Amino acid sequence: MSKPFAWGILAPGNIANSFARDLAKLDDAELVAVGSRDQGRADAFAAKWGVPRAYGSYDALIADPQVEAIYVAPPHPFHAPCTIACLQGGKPVLCEKPLAINQREVAQMIDTARREGVFLMEAQWTLFSPAVRQAVAWIEEGAIGEVRMVRADFCFRAGINPSSRLFNLNLGGGGLLDVGTYTVSLAQMILGDEPQSIQAMAHIGETGVDEQALINLGYPGGALAQLTCGVRVSTAHEAWIYGTEGMIKLPAFWHATEAILMPNGQDPVTVPCEMGYHYEARAVCEAVRAGQLEHPIMSWDSSLAIARTLDAVREQIGLVYPMD
Repeated sequence: MSKPFAWGILAPGNIANSFARDLAKLDDAELVAVGSRDQGRADAFAAKWGVPRAYGSYDALIADPQVEAIYVAPPHPFHAPCTIACLQGGKPVLCEKPLAINQREVAQMIDTARREGVFLMEAQWTLFSPAVRQAVAWIEEGAIGEVRMVRADFCFRAGINPSSRLFNLNLGGGGLLDVGTYTVSLAQMILGDEPQSIQAMAHIGETGVDEQALINLGYPGGALAQLTCGVRVSTAHEAWIYGTEGMIKLPAFWHATEAILMPNGQDPVTVPCEMGYHYEARAVCEAVRAGQLEHPIMSWDSSLAIARTLDAVREQIGLVYPMD
């Protein structure tokens, strides 16, 4: 039996805790190191999850010779510089979504990965979940005919805190980059293309970030997507995929535990599914061990397309970040 794939985590925040929890579900992977800009935070995270090595700097984590890949999980504006540092240090990267603040940064990250010959993937964990993979399988086998529409919503209500990452422009705050990226990436995967038309509107709140947004996308061939996201109103978190011969429902789609097929004129079929971050982690392990630089489910072109769409939406709603 081969040695477990050795992971490191860069920036031990909330999302890193979820990744560490689910990584333990894999028999052939282990978390061996964590790096933080604060030694105390690194030590506390290591103690919580039984991580053998804790570093008080990102550079020290990157220099660890035993780490085979790094999960990059700081706030959005730090994705690009941290990822580029990892790649230049020869470490494959799974970078938390969105891959970067804008398309320009995403292109820089991809160019670095290509130049260094090192694996890079955006952590769109939902796209690797069994529920979404089941939906894709149904579509590919023609269970709902030709897909014509996608509808997805992801909004939650958070209290306004101008210094938090959700409401601070300097941290890439707002609903679009935090949760809107889930809806955009799902529509792109299901409809298999980049939108040719984009219509967006949003409410910009008192701190300058998008508090709620509505996005309509038009695709070649006439398919449509209607997406909503926000941080000041709660919604059902559902995704619906409508075809000429039926529909698919993904309740709580970004962490779905079931997929429901509803063919026209037939009884619904429900498939229970597990969810977790370990599915994307396993995909990275397999790709890196196979010598791949990107993964077909979340390719570099896909990340660039998502970034272009998000940039276009931000332009329409007037959302500008200081780092743009």
